[in-house]
Amino acid sequence: MPYSPKKPCRYPGCPRLTHNTYCDVHAKQVSSHYNHYQRPKRSRPRYHHGWPKIRQRYLLHHPFCEMCLSQGRYTKATEVHHVLPLEHGGTNEFKNLMALCKPCHSRITAQMDDRWHKAPRQYHY
Repeated sequence: MPYSPKKPCRYPGCPRLTHNTYCDVHAKQVSSHYNHYQRPKRSRPRYHHGWPKIRQRYLLHHPFCEMCLSQGRYTKATEVHHVLPLEHGGTNEFKNLMALCKPCHSRITAQMDDRWHKAPRQYHY
């Protein structure tokens, strides 16, 4: 399948072309800035240094989006979702994780109203 054309890096003044939002040079810088200045302070201890390894291991065992797979579609999983969020008592155990594609993860997060930190809801997938 052909790739989409490259687009300019979204970092101000960067002339590089990339398939992602930011080029390889600026992606790490933007991520670091987000983690330091924009990520809520109470989430820092929950997403500790071990989370990337847990996430990568889970994606290795579950390469397809679990929501799409239940509908008969094969979509590559790029996100790992906590069924019960960490701030509501969830853990990083495999039974509390779901491999999802970006659209499915965005949809579930919006349905949970997690951004506004309302009381936890019970979902049945």
